[in-house]
Amino acid sequence: MAEIYLARQQMELGAARLCVVKQILPGLAGDARFSDMLVHEAKLAARLNHANVVQVFDLGRDGERLFIAMEYVEGFDLSALLRRCSRAKVPLPVELGIHVVRETLRGLDYAHRRTDDAGNPFGIVHRDVSPSNLLLSFDGEVKVCDFGIARANETIAVGWAEQELDEALRGKAGYMSPEHARGESIDARADIFAAGIVLWELVSGRRMYRTGEGQPSLLEQAKRADVPELRPIGLREEPRLRAILAKALSPNRSDRYASASAMLRDLDEYAVQARLMTSPLQLGEWQSKTFGSEIIEQRRARERAIAAMQKGALVTLEPLVMPEQESSLPDDEVDANAVKSPPPIAAPSPGKPKKPSISRTVAAVAIAAFVLAGAIAAFVLR
Repeated sequence: MAEIYLARQQMELGAARLCVVKQILPGLAGDARFSDMLVHEAKLAARLNHANVVQVFDLGRDGERLFIAMEYVEGFDLSALLRRCSRAKVPLPVELGIHVVRETLRGLDYAHRRTDDAGNPFGIVHRDVSPSNLLLSFDGEVKVCDFGIARANETIAVGWAEQELDEALRGKAGYMSPEHARGESIDARADIFAAGIVLWELVSGRRMYRTGEGQPSLLEQAKRADVPELRPIGLREEPRLRAILAKALSPNRSDRYASASAMLRDLDEYAVQARLMTSPLQLGEWQSKTFGSEIIEQRRARERAIAAMQKGALVTLEPLVMPEQESSLPDDEVDANAVKSPPPIAAPSPGKPKKPSISRTVAAVAIAAFVLAGAIAAFVLR
């Protein structure tokens, strides 16, 4: 739905910070339904200010372009981290996975309970709690991003055939509550069901719903909510963990946790009893040591490049116009002498070295300046 840029915001008194700008694709930005819904939801998201929620800085239009500026989280989203774990055959420690879900529930609980200035609940539901929307920073923070964007996307999906909708939501339908997949009205308990799926997958090490030939579509599986039995993992207090998952993943929403805080309370108690408590510091260190060094260096290089570009051009080169090339004629007139062949260059007199012309001297200086600029740029970006 958007092109995503790393940007640098310059303050009036010289301070600067990195942020992310999501520029909505032109086809969607020009759709009145999508734009109105996105603006409405982004205004609500901008009211959220919590350690476990990505903050929205700005929402605006620049001509035909609609954009959202938000907090930059340096690290991985959970989906990207799990792909790296799979390729490197390095499992994510269970205690870190449980920590990610606990922090996610803190952010969801805050958003679900948020009220306006008069104390009226906003009724915020994320609608797309999935690994790609859980950001893990190298400092160990866990932040939920893109509140409300899923709802704006769904306005475009109205009227789509089920097959087309399943294709569009591939990877998202795998984290939908059954009532959401059936197109019914939803509340905060839909986000709790999605958080339950994330927890199930992190402790089991595999996707909850199967895909592939002969399997029902993800959307159809989400409608039925046939939760596979969790295989024995060998954790302490495992029956209690299974009970938490069963309650979070109940197909009937009335049997689920009534709030994210209720699920968080049980999961916190389980982590203490099973000795699976950990900290943001440990999560950040594990990411950095396992996968982060190359990513950090690449991003630091980009940050240095942004800082160098903001200082302006290292050298300005302008085309040289020599006196013999100048003409007082208007652009639409042509001097007949201008198209004649140039006279042959006279050979220098014997014994008298030829002095370099002004044009050659200036050109040489320009080339030297260009080479020097390249050397300085290479030093700055190194």
